[in-house]
Amino acid sequence: MEGQVTIHINAAPDVVFALVSDVTRMGDWSPETTNCEWVDGATGPAVGARFKGHNKRKGPWNTKCTVTAADPGKRFAFDVGKGETRWAYEFAPAADGCRVTESFEIVKVPGPFGRWSTKLGTGVTWAEREGDLVHGMEETLRRLKAAAESDFTDG
Repeated sequence: MEGQVTIHINAAPDVVFALVSDVTRMGDWSPETTNCEWVDGATGPAVGARFKGHNKRKGPWNTKCTVTAADPGKRFAFDVGKGETRWAYEFAPAADGCRVTESFEIVKVPGPFGRWSTKLGTGVTWAEREGDLVHGMEETLRRLKAAAESDFTDG
């Protein structure tokens, strides 16, 4: 299961990278993640840095994530858990700003209990989850665009 969404943002790639890679602000963009915090001594985006994500839709759940790419202005990526899901943000220069692509890939499909419990946390069935995640990425990128363009034009 995988998906991706791309949006044009009127801000430089490094500006948008700085927003996305500050995981403590993820709750500002995501309709599912309420907040994140760096853990295990990490203080910012670097390969191997870990953070904890707090999520809530129908019910709450937490995830532990490990940064797998932190290339300013180019790519920010992380694995959830032990590589069950991979998330990435890629930044490409474009006229008047950049193109940002958010993507996910479910690498390890959960077992029967995990698929069943998806509905408890998210309110959607496992079969509906791919479309649900794509919709969430669309909302995330719209919010990110609004913040980046506001930050870019304000300062």
